[in-house]
Amino acid sequence: VCRLWRECARRTLRARQRVAWPRGFSLPSPPLSSQKVQVLPQTVLYIADAETFSGHEESHEQKKARKRNSKETAIALEKLLPKRCQVLGLVTPGVVVTPMGSSSNQPQEIEDGEAGFALLFPKIDGVKIHTFHFSKDLKNRVFDESKFAEAGLKNNPDLRVVLLFGYNSWKSGATRFLHQIVNPLNEKSIILAGGQVESFTSLTSENNNAQPGDACGVVGLAFSGPQIQSATVLLDQDVADERTAEAAMQRLKAANIPEHNTLGFMFACVGRGYRHYKTKRNMEADAFRKFFPNVPLFGFFGHGEIGCDRIVTGNFVLRECNDIKDDLLHGYTTVMTLIHLGSTK
Repeated sequence: VCRLWRECARRTLRARQRVAWPRGFSLPSPPLSSQKVQVLPQTVLYIADAETFSGHEESHEQKKARKRNSKETAIALEKLLPKRCQVLGLVTPGVVVTPMGSSSNQPQEIEDGEAGFALLFPKIDGVKIHTFHFSKDLKNRVFDESKFAEAGLKNNPDLRVVLLFGYNSWKSGATRFLHQIVNPLNEKSIILAGGQVESFTSLTSENNNAQPGDACGVVGLAFSGPQIQSATVLLDQDVADERTAEAAMQRLKAANIPEHNTLGFMFACVGRGYRHYKTKRNMEADAFRKFFPNVPLFGFFGHGEIGCDRIVTGNFVLRECNDIKDDLLHGYTTVMTLIHLGSTK
């Protein structure tokens, strides 16, 4: 796996062709799409399953396989990227990925076995993407909301999309802390989407905070820019067959988000997938591709989902008109998200 990541990075740094939208590199599929990257990445989001980060590798000194730890793998990956590049790495129970370079570009729900991908975002005119991290203070029960402004999540009129990922959700107080982060951001003019992951392995930025081993918290990516459009739909427990899954995709299609220069994200519960759909695999990814054949889909299976039905378009007219907030935290659901980064080259 590490050799594939290394070859991805080498090809990325050598290539000089144009990129139409941020590219993903799937594992173990050959990273052919890296040939189309023109510029160095400024922001990288990579997601892999736990087995990928804690698998075995050959030890040359002892000439036998040894168990590698997540930190070793994360450091090796970060060394392949520019020093000033913002990197967010997540470990999840399963991965959703569109293998680039294949003949079909069919999105795949990989619930078993080693898999991972990386999205490399170059500099995009009119778009700012940055990482953030909020760690629960073990001494204080109340979160200091001034940290939102420091992270660019408040007093930012261009903020359009926030992808949120909670970690160590099994810790005492983790759910309450997630509510303290999500509730103040729950505005009609902002798309919120994401879920609960196993852990995060990388977080490099100007305000990098180390992850305490006994703490819980939230990491994420914020997308700001007046040209960004986005939409989310929630597939609840009643969505349990092909017909109802496609009906949810029709709702997403009806948002009329431009599909050029657009990414799709799927955040699903580990209890869904083929277990939920009576052993039929790839149901939700297939439904997405039917309605969005040219939009790559990425994401993961996790331990809780963040999102709702919401649209933020170029008209930017959706505002909070009453005191009723959308319910954003769910279990046994799937959140599908579209993020359009504008029509820039």
